[in-house]
Amino acid sequence: MQEFIAEIIGTMFLIIFGGGVVAGVLLHKSKAQNGGWIVITMAWGIGVAVAVYLVGGISGAHLNPALTVALASIGEFPWKEVPAYILAQMIGGFLGGVVVWLHYLPHWSASEDQAAKLAVFSTAPAIRSYKANLLSEIIGTFVLVVGILGIGANKFTDGLNPLIVGFLIIAIGLSLGGTTGYAINPARDLGPRIAHFLLPIAGKGDSDWSYSWVPVVGPIIGGLLGALFYVTFLKII
Repeated sequence: MQEFIAEIIGTMFLIIFGGGVVAGVLLHKSKAQNGGWIVITMAWGIGVAVAVYLVGGISGAHLNPALTVALASIGEFPWKEVPAYILAQMIGGFLGGVVVWLHYLPHWSASEDQAAKLAVFSTAPAIRSYKANLLSEIIGTFVLVVGILGIGANKFTDGLNPLIVGFLIIAIGLSLGGTTGYAINPARDLGPRIAHFLLPIAGKGDSDWSYSWVPVVGPIIGGLLGALFYVTFLKII
């Protein structure tokens, strides 16, 4: 139960930082409006680092179903605990979306762009091509998982690991995030997308369910491939 609650809280904080910065940059009459992609990627990276520091000592701070499944696939996490971790991460993603909605409450009615409102909660492709979008999410999550496993293997970085993982998120966002918004985490996308669907957001439009499978399936595949690649070519025995 302690690990379950920690995954909820950690994922919630992740979305509060990440969804919050997107809201600040995109919603009308925000003081951060038009802050740009650098601002968004920086806040996501720092948000990940803070969330990992917050609950890493309790649950390991997976905060991402793709990472949980990847770790289980290589024997680094028990399969029997995977469903509970994923459920906790989805709940955390949903709650984070709710907190961001509450924080920016006056700005929803002040903003007319339906796509911008959805972007606060979930990702969308710059060019809609399901095959290409799926590939982008696979590659991004592959890099994420290989990077996390490599960082964790370097004991000299103990204590700094969460911060370095945050820099990894920033690098992925800057290098690979421009195609799909780099979900690289099913809970980061699906949990808040459900919040978007359920919350009374003025003029919000639909929740783009036709695309919603991409940031779920892509990260799971990418995470599994990343874990397999790491243990095959890079793991120090």
